[in-house]
Amino acid sequence: MGDIYAMRRANGDWFAHEVNGRLHLPLFHTVHDAFMSRLRNFGMLLFQPVTFNARMLEQLDSKGGGDNVDFCMIDDPFVSLKRGQLLARAQLASLISGNAGRLSH
Repeated sequence: MGDIYAMRRANGDWFAHEVNGRLHLPLFHTVHDAFMSRLRNFGMLLFQPVTFNARMLEQLDSKGGGDNVDFCMIDDPFVSLKRGQLLARAQLASLISGNAGRLSH
């Protein structure tokens, strides 16, 4: 699997939205998918796609926000961000380390 992308502002803030009282950080398979999703979701206009790697996952955890964040893979950038596939933290860590194949649908 290639890189995974998330949306981030220049000041370091991550784009996340609330679903059922929890923050969901959308993740994308490609930069193109991230840009297409941004066109549909105006809240992301100030955010740019960045490669989401193990260091960024550790930073989220070290700031204490990791327990309040769910990660969801957006397979189709043209549908609602609420329709993404939830990823367990261990599954995401495995994906970004390159130890797993593409997610099954």
